[in-house]
Amino acid sequence: MSAATEETLPQFMWRTRYRDDQASPPEADLGATWQRVAASVAAIEREPEVWRERFLGILKTLRFLPAGRILAGAGTQRQVTLCNCFVMGLIDDSVEGIFEALKEGALTMQQGGGIGYDYSTLRPRGARARASGTIASGPVSFMRVWDAMCATVLSTGARRGAMMATLRCDHPDIEEFVAAKRDRQSLPRFNLSVLVTDAFMDAVRSDAEWPLVFPERELQGEKPTAALERAWSGSALPVACRVHKVIRARELWTRLCDSAYDCAEPGVLFIDRINAENNLGYCETLSATNPCAEEPLPSFGACNLGSVNLTAFVLEPFTPHARLDQRSLREVARLAVRFLDDVIEISRFPLLRQREQAQRSRRIGLGVTGLADALAMLGLRYDSEAARTAAADAMRTLRDAAYEASAGLAGERGAFPAFETGPYLERPFIRRLPAQLQATIRRQGIRNSHLLAIAPAGSISLLAGNVSSGIEPIFGRETARHVLDGDGRRRDFLLTDYAYAAWRARRANGGVPPEALCDWRSVGSRDQLLMQASLQPYVDGAISKTAMLPHAQPPASVMEIFQGAYELGLKGCTVFREGARRAVVAGAAAVVPSPVEGAHCYDIERECD
Repeated sequence: MSAATEETLPQFMWRTRYRDDQASPPEADLGATWQRVAASVAAIEREPEVWRERFLGILKTLRFLPAGRILAGAGTQRQVTLCNCFVMGLIDDSVEGIFEALKEGALTMQQGGGIGYDYSTLRPRGARARASGTIASGPVSFMRVWDAMCATVLSTGARRGAMMATLRCDHPDIEEFVAAKRDRQSLPRFNLSVLVTDAFMDAVRSDAEWPLVFPERELQGEKPTAALERAWSGSALPVACRVHKVIRARELWTRLCDSAYDCAEPGVLFIDRINAENNLGYCETLSATNPCAEEPLPSFGACNLGSVNLTAFVLEPFTPHARLDQRSLREVARLAVRFLDDVIEISRFPLLRQREQAQRSRRIGLGVTGLADALAMLGLRYDSEAARTAAADAMRTLRDAAYEASAGLAGERGAFPAFETGPYLERPFIRRLPAQLQATIRRQGIRNSHLLAIAPAGSISLLAGNVSSGIEPIFGRETARHVLDGDGRRRDFLLTDYAYAAWRARRANGGVPPEALCDWRSVGSRDQLLMQASLQPYVDGAISKTAMLPHAQPPASVMEIFQGAYELGLKGCTVFREGARRAVVAGAAAVVPSPVEGAHCYDIERECD
């Protein structure tokens, strides 16, 4: 692989993913793309020229990075959605219901949206349907149909389809689901996550028996003696369930962790915590997420995402006076909230129910990227207590500014339709807001039910000069990267981490890089969890974070990570062990043997940002 290429990777990413080449004349550079996006989003404002300039100011300085679907679609003639991903409707357990859900997924992917489904409503393998008497083939078999659909709808090009499949930890087919990707060729377009309940974690802790069940009303045959009531996907109240099998909870947990160790899947979603923390828990129940898991969403919910680039707020980097410009961070966060709220109005939606759901709650997902680079520029090691404190302070600032902006928009434009003052203010996340903010929401409502989510932000971070992705540690100071061009062919690039490049630019005579410029190999998995846990209290959605492990890490480490994630109060967790497989969960990048001495090499597989 040549050390030089005709264009840089940021230029390649812009040209192949975000440039409007159908414009007349085609966009000449990234600046033209920022102009297009700012003008399109501001068009619905009463003073569009004023807001166009304000939006342009935070875009062209790379302080705010809208998600890829906004960059690629806003202001173009393409028939695409501006939402990166969707959670689809619950799948009705019938041939008609299954293939209607498949069709809705195909239509959504055709317009550029990733999709997530909860397959828990499908009868287990071998069960007989009450109405038709047919024998079910089980959720995993139908997931293969979805996988084939995804391959067909998005058969070529630089952007690959992304799908999430979830299944309850007490579904009779959970063992098959957990093992589904041990065959490296199986379900390549899916990310898998198990919906882990508090009851299951209690059973693991006590090494108790764990019944695998399915709603009785969906099944034919004699009612067995073993039956119980369980909350179930698609049911507001607990339903009578038939017990199909009883296993030991710890045995299932071990199988799950072993599979994650070997092939990076499945991840875990602590679904009771997700629902307990949901701002709209008074009117909806969640059981699925978008493909990268930063947005737990209701049926037909959408990801409307953008990331604040923290490196752009570091003043006097790599000096004793380095600090984060909190005032500018607040200002950009307020503008970003308005920008994303406007995106709801201008976006296409593949399905009417997706538009209705977006209008009902007006969810947005404002997050951060470049965290690790920003910490290095501040002189803080990613795995230090000081770094976690600084990160939490920045996220608190972002949270408060976002909620202030949304409350202000409610005064101007009205609250989201599903807003109910009393129930909303009683939600746990809202009760943790500053008292003054709660009083403002009580007085005038709030425009958006949820405001914060931290996405992987892989592609847009490249666009910003290869800043570290999302809240992940620095991957490497110098790396080799493989990407796909518009024809699906691989291109190879050499990259320098943004913070490392900034440090070298200040050190013309070279020298030893500061300790703060550490990469993921020197950051333990526990410290990665602690960073995620330091931010989660200030994020009303979720955080897409992959705990990276060296290849030689022992198998028991995955169980320690997943249990640690639960104990630290996280909403979910994914693990990737170096060399486990090439495809990657959560939009992160898989490590493969590097053809470049001294560099790590990895692929961009999916775009979830």
